[in-house]
Amino acid sequence: NEAPFAYYDNTTGRLTGESVEVTRHVLKQVGVSRIEGVITEFASLIPGLKARRFDIIAAGMYINPRRCEQISFSEPISCVDQGFMVEAGNPFDLHSYEDVARHPTARFGVIAGGVELGFARAVGVPDERLSIFPDVPSLIAGLQADRVDAVAATVPTHKDILAKAGDPGLQIAQPFTQPKFDGRTAGLCSALGFRQKDAAFLRKFNRSLEAFIGSEQHLGIVRPFGFGEQNMPGGHTTEQLCRPMSP
Repeated sequence: NEAPFAYYDNTTGRLTGESVEVTRHVLKQVGVSRIEGVITEFASLIPGLKARRFDIIAAGMYINPRRCEQISFSEPISCVDQGFMVEAGNPFDLHSYEDVARHPTARFGVIAGGVELGFARAVGVPDERLSIFPDVPSLIAGLQADRVDAVAATVPTHKDILAKAGDPGLQIAQPFTQPKFDGRTAGLCSALGFRQKDAAFLRKFNRSLEAFIGSEQHLGIVRPFGFGEQNMPGGHTTEQLCRPMSP
């Protein structure tokens, strides 16, 4: 339930978001007419998929090697930057994961099951300065309540929060240095998740997805959620993003 990727819209009473609408479109193209949404905490997505509570993960989940061992991903549907939300004025001067690690007291918040915890630990942020929250609303509430000094999520998530909350006490940390592995900026591209045994259906899904991603129809669907040409996967592939990289 994380806008703008996948969330319940209280105004319309409908599940929507960038990942959800892309999934809806492609499923209809491959002949699936009945779609039922299931909301769960981010950390429960992969266990829920494997337990057959649902059949596809459509939640803006990054492709990474650890997840590729557990589930199969479609080809990427978008690539986004990481960012920090901080108190107005950024009093701890935090502009990267390394800044958090170097600071002697800065407290840092992440979402359970997200890649941000791995990024923080990889650069040496100690566990005693890490707080793990179940979802984005509780993450932001923790920042507002001064339980943490910075929180990590995607830039589209932060922009959506600021647009809806209108809290002058919060801001996105600028500039920001993207996390790296093996000296390379991490490829943060999201895709739809499938059970590994559903390989035949995934191949069918990917054939339709390939013709759709980057088209004017696709861009028209995702622009209302803050995505554009700058978020297209480009040369990134699932095979590439599933390859192990050492921190």
